[in-house]
Formats: sequence, structure tokens, C-alpha cells
Amino acid sequence: MSDMNINQVLAQMRAMSLQASGQVQEKSGNTGFADLLQQSISSVNDFQQSAGKMTEAFETGASNIRLADVMVATQKANVSFQATLQIRNKLVEAYKDVMNMPM
Repeated sequence: MSDMNINQVLAQMRAMSLQASGQVQEKSGNTGFADLLQQSISSVNDFQQSAGKMTEAFETGASNIRLADVMVATQKANVSFQATLQIRNKLVEAYKDVMNMPM
């Protein structure tokens, strides 16, 4: 497995999603792995929900929604989902490596 710390990766994903959504990141020293994972998954869900709503609004002819905005939101949702998927794959791979270790 890579030398990268998964907590750091998840924290960076969360910080990037907060920055992209315009929110301010709060500092907390006791954030556990489960909390970081839940927040990252929640952020991905928020991106996907937002992109879906923008797509639907554009398709119904809302005058304040531009195609470029819809495409950017869709790509943000796709990139965040793909990043989460890759992290999940690395976690599963690490779990399998640990389970196959001799005792």
C-alpha cells in the first residue's frame, strides 16, 4: 500500500469540497476516520444532488441556468465520485492485504 495516509487524503477531499461549495472549513483535532469518511461521502452526495437539480432545471428551460454551469457541476460530481471510488478501492485492497498476512 502507498505511504500516503488515508486520513490526510480524506481531509484534503473534504477541504476541497468545502472550498468548491464556498463554505469555510472548521478545524477540529478529534475528527476520526469514520467521521471523515462520512463527511466525504456526504460531500460527494451533495455534488451529485446539486448537479442533478441543475441538469433538471436546464432541461425544463430555466432561464437562469447556463449549459456551462450544468457541465461544470456535472464534472465536479463525477470527479468527486471517481476520487471516492478510488479511495474505496485502496481501502479494500489494504484490508485484503492485512487479512492475508500470516499470524
